[in-house]
Amino acid sequence: MSVTIPMAWTDAADATLGLPAYATSGAAGADIRANFPAATRTTGLWIQPGAIVLVPTGHRFQNPDGYEVQLRPRSGFALRHGITLPNSPATIDSDYRGEVSVIVQNLGAGPVQIRHGHRIAKMVVAPVIQAHFEPVETLSQTARGSGGYGSTGHA
Repeated sequence: MSVTIPMAWTDAADATLGLPAYATSGAAGADIRANFPAATRTTGLWIQPGAIVLVPTGHRFQNPDGYEVQLRPRSGFALRHGITLPNSPATIDSDYRGEVSVIVQNLGAGPVQIRHGHRIAKMVVAPVIQAHFEPVETLSQTARGSGGYGSTGHA
């Protein structure tokens, strides 16, 4: 199944980095790259341990109605450097038209440099179902009931 996502570059973007792309034919997510304005392209940015930063991508999307784009961490980047996305999966709604930026956090022990063109996240396109919420007096009973957080047992 395929869906087309129209994309536009921001004024400060480096279009030579290309559009998000799937690394393999079986990839569920397309890689999206850091795309810094001209003044910071050579230095990128450093993320100190524990710090959270916003990394620009230079892209604006027009997701079709009924779809979202989710941003997720890249597993190799997480394993090697402790880099994650604290709001993962991030959602880009179909009515958002601003620049897509990625919230990145360093959970590692040392500083990590994000360079211009670095693959910083995966994009997954997913269908969205909007629910109708209806107030009721009672809910049906289940064996679990209101048990939460660990109520179904441990390992």
